[in-house]
Amino acid sequence: MSYKHLTTFERARIETLYDQGKSIRTIPEKLDRSPSTISREINRNLQDDSYTSEHAQDNYIHRRSH
Repeated sequence: MSYKHLTTFERARIETLYDQGKSIRTIPEKLDRSPSTISREINRNLQDDSYTSEHAQDNYIHRRSH
């Protein structure tokens, strides 16, 4: 199994679905991803009970540069 980073588009879809109140089990089904991947992504980038794709992408770029 090869690892594939989340794309900007996927992060935007996560944001939309999360804002709609979709569950951690429903979001990965829509994106064909593992629930643990989505759970880690949201928990890693959650700010004030809000997930934003822009913040998540900025964090990703920052982590990759180190």
